[in-house]
Amino acid sequence: MFDVGFSELIIIALVALIVIGPERLPMVARTLGALLGRAQRYVNEVKADIQREVDLDGLKNIRSTFQDAAKSVEESVSQVGEEIRTAGESLNQGISATGEPKAEAEAQASPGEAPADVALEPPSAPAQLVLGLESKPAADSAAAPKA
Repeated sequence: MFDVGFSELIIIALVALIVIGPERLPMVARTLGALLGRAQRYVNEVKADIQREVDLDGLKNIRSTFQDAAKSVEESVSQVGEEIRTAGESLNQGISATGEPKAEAEAQASPGEAPADVALEPPSAPAQLVLGLESKPAADSAAAPKA
């Protein structure tokens, strides 16, 4: 800030010694040092506050950028989800449209008979119902000879 060299400091010290006197000079120098220390701390605090504000503004800009990016990703994901849902619905409609004539044709061909892939007996366990397995009567296991 100020361009004060060593020679100027010596001249200031000599003038202070003459004006203040040798008895009060150490006390004045101590007080002046304390005041300069406070001034430096205040300037450093102001600089730190300004730097924090600048960093906070930068972080707010980064935050808004990330929020915008998150919104765009969310929109694209919802669009893809909607496309997948639409494609699934069209596939389901296509499958149901092709499956109905086949079932109607089998029912008309032999109205008294059940199709070959349908079990005549109800399944005995829920797992067999899900898997489509036919249940075996319990009489078969009871009728088997024990060895």
